[in-house]
Amino acid sequence: MTGMSTGSNHAQRVRIVVDTCADLTPEIAASLDVDILGFPYILDGVEYTDDIWSSMTPADFYNKLRDGAQASTSAVSLGRYLEFFTECAKEGTPTVYLCFTSALSSSYNSALSAAEEVRAQYPDFELYVVDNALPCACGELLALEAVRQRAAGLTARELAAWADEAKTCVHGYFTLENLDALAAGGRIPPAAAQLSSKLDIKPELSFDLAGSLTLIGVNRGRKKALKSLIKSFEENYILDPAMPITIVSADAEKDADWVEAAVRREEGCANATIIRGSVGPTVGAHVGPGMVALIFWGRNRAEKVSLSDRIAKKVRGASA
Repeated sequence: MTGMSTGSNHAQRVRIVVDTCADLTPEIAASLDVDILGFPYILDGVEYTDDIWSSMTPADFYNKLRDGAQASTSAVSLGRYLEFFTECAKEGTPTVYLCFTSALSSSYNSALSAAEEVRAQYPDFELYVVDNALPCACGELLALEAVRQRAAGLTARELAAWADEAKTCVHGYFTLENLDALAAGGRIPPAAAQLSSKLDIKPELSFDLAGSLTLIGVNRGRKKALKSLIKSFEENYILDPAMPITIVSADAEKDADWVEAAVRREEGCANATIIRGSVGPTVGAHVGPGMVALIFWGRNRAEKVSLSDRIAKKVRGASA
């Protein structure tokens, strides 16, 4: 799959690239002049390229998982990155790639290697690869704001530096229907998934500064889990009418509707811009049907580091 883009890239000062893990729809990407690189995934032994529901509906994909289909993913290959970055270099527009978190995929390292090769061949080409350290549609919020920053006149170098700092202000809180998909992918022990199903335990997950998934709480029952997403929103959201909120689900639209209604009841949020979407196959293969995520801009997560990290930061600063 080639990068999807529209319009004249020659007229752009900066080319912004994301991958399908950001869950940015082709329609929104096209309207904003953003390119998308597709991650490969395998469903019952057949390899596909994640095209963000252009060739398969969310219901079809998640119903297959419910019926026992096996899904897995692989990283974007070095060869694919070389091909794509070479296309960008020949076209010549300074390019910023906001890559899926390196904590959950080896794609970032492959992208860095490819970028180095392409820069060696095209020394005048500006190419920046940023580890977004964000899972799922959290990458969508970063990309949307990057488009706004590009329109404000940031250069490619400035945009890459901005994204590297801004990513710690993106928050995402998720709940899953069960832990089966995480267990199947080897991310948690199968016994833990079986026990959680038996006790109707629903996890609340988020992610750390590196972009690794973290368990921040457990709830008995789905409704309590959804309410815990709202609690996390209340604790971390910083009201800014210019910044959208994203709610995505893995074929769990009714629960996503409930979350949206609850967010709109929060002070100042009645008319907030809320983007709704479906978790794509790449992420969906690992979380399974029923995931609901609430994603928004909030306080800087980097400021809530541990005392030891803070001391280490001071020491590094003093010795710099």
